[in-house]
Amino acid sequence: MSSRFVYADNAATTPVADEVLDAMLPWLKEGYGNPSGIYAKGREARKAVDAARTLTAAGIGAAPGEVFFTASGSEADNWAVKGVAWAKAKEGKKHLITSGIEHHAVLHPMESLRKEGFEVTLLPVGPEGVIRAEDVASAIRGDTALVSVMYANNEIGAIQPVQEIGELCRERGVFFHTDAVQAIGHLDVDVKAQSIDLLSLSGHKIYAPKGIGALYIRKGVPRFPNLIDGGGQEMGRRAGTENVASIVGLGAAMKAACRGIGERNALTLPKRDRLIEEILKIPGTRLNGHPHKRLPGNVNVAFEGIEGERLILMLDGQGIAASAGSACASGSVDPSHVLLAIGLPYETAHGSLRLTINEMTADADVDYILRTLPDVVRRLRG
Repeated sequence: MSSRFVYADNAATTPVADEVLDAMLPWLKEGYGNPSGIYAKGREARKAVDAARTLTAAGIGAAPGEVFFTASGSEADNWAVKGVAWAKAKEGKKHLITSGIEHHAVLHPMESLRKEGFEVTLLPVGPEGVIRAEDVASAIRGDTALVSVMYANNEIGAIQPVQEIGELCRERGVFFHTDAVQAIGHLDVDVKAQSIDLLSLSGHKIYAPKGIGALYIRKGVPRFPNLIDGGGQEMGRRAGTENVASIVGLGAAMKAACRGIGERNALTLPKRDRLIEEILKIPGTRLNGHPHKRLPGNVNVAFEGIEGERLILMLDGQGIAASAGSACASGSVDPSHVLLAIGLPYETAHGSLRLTINEMTADADVDYILRTLPDVVRRLRG
């Protein structure tokens, strides 16, 4: 096992930032009041939750009353997809549109709804992983209830034409949801300017703890069923005593993540591009995703003749933490559904590698990856 450690899996999760932890600690200790309580400690906790809601909303251009805290981005996705579908079914609208490269937190709820009698259209995806707005337009019907297209793909980093799709859906009177879990902190998100009706985000991708997320629901979207019933928390829309410390952490993380995006990307992009350029010199290697319309820290490649899981384990032995695709499906022996959707053969998709870096990734770390990876690939092929 190498004594050196390089973390290159930021799309899977990130460490909790010092400023986030500092903001949380008081609410894990003395600030333990229930936000629903009318006594002083409860009122203090409520004030902290409200402040975090304001910070979270500001990061995406929303109003505080449009943000609802959840336990994860996956919960937010499920709530948006199922909630809108159930509500619009009462109007006879049981057609849903999504793509084959969505996170399973969207695809699996869609499949559940299909079993309930909904019809789901999967949009075609180009070989670079980008969905065309015109294909969305062609798929929309009179009974379409919802279009759900992610802001940027979690595996291949492809950035989607969200504003075009949002404007199209707004013109056609169809609700538009986007999973922005990977986009927050890397791309400028403005739900009003981009005509987004519903948006999911997650804390642990932006240096907040795991177990906290949020769903934006535009004011004017008719109320749809709750996913979790019980008490009257989250303005009566999501039951469960609020996780005050993690909510405060999300607010602090959103404030940090949504400032200085351009400056951080300017530090990340040259490292990403150098990784791509040098890795593609390895024979039998291809880049997955769009060469330019991709997240600033995302590198996803496929190597012919090797198996991705063995590659990850051997890199781990050299002190490099990476993934073969979505960490949410790391226990699967099947190749990535995203890579299959963009047309990769089954065998090629099995040999994928995802490196996700950030502005704090050192040049020396990039050098170490580029020294180590070619030898590991050669050994596996041998």
